[in-house]
Amino acid sequence: MKEAYTTPPIPAPRLSVALIPIVSTIALLALQIFYYGDFTPHIPLAMGFGITAIVGWFQGYRWKDIEKGAFHVLHVAMPSIATLIIVGMLVGVWLSSGTVPMLIYYGLQIVDPGWFLAAAMLICSLVSLSIGSSWTTVGTVGLALVGIGDAFGVPIYWTAGAVVSGAFFGDKISPLSDTTNLTPAVTETNIFDHIRYMMPTTVPAMLIALAIYTFVGGAESGGSDQLARIEAIQSGLAANFSMGIWQLLPLLLVIGLAFRKVAPIPALFTGAVAGGLVAMATQGASFHDVLTFAHAGFSIGVDNEALDSLLNRGGVTSMTWVVTLMMFALAFGGALERTRCLEAVVESILSLIKGFRGLQTGAILTSITTNVVSGDVYLSIALPGRMYGPAYDRFGYSRLNLARAVEEGGTLVSPLVPWNAGGAFVIGALGLSMSSGDLTDLLYIPLAFGCWLSPLIGILYAQLGWFSARAETDDVEPEPGFQETGEAEFLQDPQRE
Repeated sequence: MKEAYTTPPIPAPRLSVALIPIVSTIALLALQIFYYGDFTPHIPLAMGFGITAIVGWFQGYRWKDIEKGAFHVLHVAMPSIATLIIVGMLVGVWLSSGTVPMLIYYGLQIVDPGWFLAAAMLICSLVSLSIGSSWTTVGTVGLALVGIGDAFGVPIYWTAGAVVSGAFFGDKISPLSDTTNLTPAVTETNIFDHIRYMMPTTVPAMLIALAIYTFVGGAESGGSDQLARIEAIQSGLAANFSMGIWQLLPLLLVIGLAFRKVAPIPALFTGAVAGGLVAMATQGASFHDVLTFAHAGFSIGVDNEALDSLLNRGGVTSMTWVVTLMMFALAFGGALERTRCLEAVVESILSLIKGFRGLQTGAILTSITTNVVSGDVYLSIALPGRMYGPAYDRFGYSRLNLARAVEEGGTLVSPLVPWNAGGAFVIGALGLSMSSGDLTDLLYIPLAFGCWLSPLIGILYAQLGWFSARAETDDVEPEPGFQETGEAEFLQDPQRE
């Protein structure tokens, strides 16, 4: 019988070797995006995977090792990929059922254009906090808010920034969120202590973001051009869709299932099925029409360019670009982890750390870097969460500091990296344009203030020593010989993990 293949014990590479695939891939991405002006990072990431495989081969790994690493991360991320596909299906069906058109129609009546961005952030925050899912919030309520903002004349990147800030804020502090549960599991902390300890950075970041969105407002209300645009869109929606209580059923069903902790895939699929039934019952769509909308997206011609661009979207095929991007990025990240290149970089960072300020800052930056390089939010939480834990114990600081660091660099930064699972989802679900040479819609990244302000505030606290809890006496004892300040050079200890 053929013996099972086992990975040989190969040590982590030197830093200079570990950086070869990382730096090469970043350079290829920069060349493609900034020099050629073409935002199609798929092939640079594929080339990065190939470079990693070559580096691994010289280390002593075989193809089976590289393949196993790539497929492992892809396997872990399959629920996210499936969720993305189902959201594409749901968007096409909900447009045909009148669910999204009705939300846009009445949203234009209720929301004041002058407060639109602040309202968008608050609405997404409340929904995401209630159901614990940033992706569900972005793909449902966020999509409707993009339509409302478009009618008001608000640039889509501003709307997307507000939606992302609110949705991922709620995801970060909701006890129903997968990442909020993963982080304390990896760092060996209590989930409710973890949520409480994130407040000192999360609340100021969201208040600053809310103040900015309030100041910017959205659009001047009452202008003749705006009123004409809104009236044309509302008239077009009323003429082409039946709007009543039944149109709310798919949305309420998804939110209710999410609130009852039903997994996103069955919850969203149920919402898509409900949307299809509503489309057939109230909009006159046939069963074949619903299948077509779910696969190829909703299509309608209303002799209104703005409304056509707003409604003609969705479907499984609309997510192909995003799904393939995620798969390339995840395979690259899996290969980096398998060949221990990421581990070598983290170990090198740890060897330079001399105190808590560097430790906390390093944990945040490592999580961010892993997010950017690997394209996987879960890896950006799990890798530094595992490797930095013993350092916090030896310095005598609570691992709640670590949990907050990896959540800020992981959950919140994920939607800001276009090839990350979170960023790819935002681009696909909100219909952001990624056409060659036009990267305007990517301006949502710096405008998602709530996401990038939180890790910045966390780094500031680390430097000032604020909100930096010490470990409980009965929780972890600093090892003998360490300074009380936790500033000892513990990394010189030959027994360190």
